[in-house]
Amino acid sequence: MSLDFDNKSVFEYMYSGCFGLEKESLRVDTEGFLSHTAHPFEGDVNIDRDFCENQIEIVTDVCHSTEELFDEISRLHNKVVTRLDGLESGRELLWCFSNPPYVKDEEDIPVASFHGMLKSKELYRNYLAQKYGKRKMLYSGIHYNFSFSEELIDKGFAVSGEKSLRKYKDGLYLSLAQRVLQYSWLIVYLTAASPVIDGSFLKDNMMNTDAVTPYSSARCSKIGYWNDFVPVLEYDSLESYINSIKKYVDNGRLRSASELYYPVRLKPKGDNSIENLLETGVNHIELRMLDLDPLSPVGIKKEDLYFLHLLILYLSSLEDIALDEDGQRAAVSNSKSGAEFDDENTSIAFYGSRIPLKDAAKQELDKLYSFYEKYGTAKELSLIEYQMEKLRDKNKRYAQIIKENYGTGYVIKGLELCRKYADDLKKGAVMNV
Repeated sequence: MSLDFDNKSVFEYMYSGCFGLEKESLRVDTEGFLSHTAHPFEGDVNIDRDFCENQIEIVTDVCHSTEELFDEISRLHNKVVTRLDGLESGRELLWCFSNPPYVKDEEDIPVASFHGMLKSKELYRNYLAQKYGKRKMLYSGIHYNFSFSEELIDKGFAVSGEKSLRKYKDGLYLSLAQRVLQYSWLIVYLTAASPVIDGSFLKDNMMNTDAVTPYSSARCSKIGYWNDFVPVLEYDSLESYINSIKKYVDNGRLRSASELYYPVRLKPKGDNSIENLLETGVNHIELRMLDLDPLSPVGIKKEDLYFLHLLILYLSSLEDIALDEDGQRAAVSNSKSGAEFDDENTSIAFYGSRIPLKDAAKQELDKLYSFYEKYGTAKELSLIEYQMEKLRDKNKRYAQIIKENYGTGYVIKGLELCRKYADDLKKGAVMNV
C-alpha cells in the first residue's frame, strides 16, 4: 500500500506525524575508560541504560514535528551531560562516538544491573554477552521512530478502497518497512560517522592504538552488530510478519523478538512485544541504522532528522514491492555495503545490476529531489541539497571528517571533544546545533 499525495485531502496532512528518538551513549571517566559507577538516573523515564550499566539510553517523548524532536533530544542530552559533569563520585563524560574508547578487556564491560521484577532484563543481557561477546554490545547509535498522523492515515484509507482501517494501516507500514529495508544502504551511507576504532575494542593489549577501518560506519558494517544469520521475514500481512519472527524464536535461533538485529522494525504502541503487536497493530516504524554524529554536540544534526522524514514520505508514495528471500538478503548485504568507506569502488545490487555506491546514491537523491520539486518547497529542496553535498564534496561526509581529525589519537582527541561540549554547555553556549 502507498500514499497518493496527488490527492488533495492526503497531501494536506503529508508532513504531519509523530517522531521519537532512542539515543545510546557510553559514560566514560576523564581518562577515556568505561565508567564503573551505578547508573545515575534511576527512575527517570527518559534516561535509562541499555546493555551496559554505563550505556546511557535517552528516550524522547513522542513529538509532533522534527523541530520539536530536535529540541527534545537536545534538552535530554544536555540534562545528562550536566548531571555527569557534577557527579559527587567524580566528573564523567558522555562519549560522543558510536565506537567505544578504551576497553581493558571483556571484564571491563559491566552488564546492566536489574533487580526484582526486572531481573529478567539482566539475564537476557548476560545471554547476549555469551552469544555475541560483550565488546560488540558497546556499539552505540540512534533509533529513529516515526508514525503517520491519524489524519493522514484516515485520509489515505478513505481513498484507498480498502474496507478495514486496521488492515490498511498495518499494510501501509508493512509496505514501508520493505522500502526502508531496501533503501537502508542510502541512510547508512549518508549518516555514517564511525570509521575509527581504538585497538582495544578489537583485541586485548591493543589499548591506545588507532585502527582506521575500511568502513565509514563500523557498527553498520559486516563487523557490526548483526545476527549470526540473515533473517527472512514475511510481509504479506501482519500475522505472517509476526509468525516469521516467531519461527526463529521457536527454533532457537533467536531468544526473543528483541534479538532481531535488523535495519528496521515495526512496533506497537505501549508494550513492545509481538503479542501486543498482533493484538493492537502497527503503531510506528523504527529505523535502527544511525551512527552517533560526534560533529553535533547532541549526537545528531537537525538536517539529518528532516531528511529521514522526507525519505520516509517519498518511500511511502512508491508502488508496492514484495521483497522475496533473495531481495531481503540483497537489501541486508547492500546495507552493509553502505557502510564501506570507499564509495566509488564499492558496489551494491541496484535494480538488477551492480553499481558503485556513490552513483547509486546520486541517482536516488536525484529522484528524491524531483519528488519534492513537485510536492515540497524550497525548504525541502535545500535539505536534499545538504545530502547531495556529501556526494559532491567528500570533505562533507561525516566519516571523512572524522577519519582526518581522529584517525590518530582517537581516544585522546575524542576526550577533548567531549570535554569541549560539556564545558560549552556549562558556559551556556548553544548546544542544539
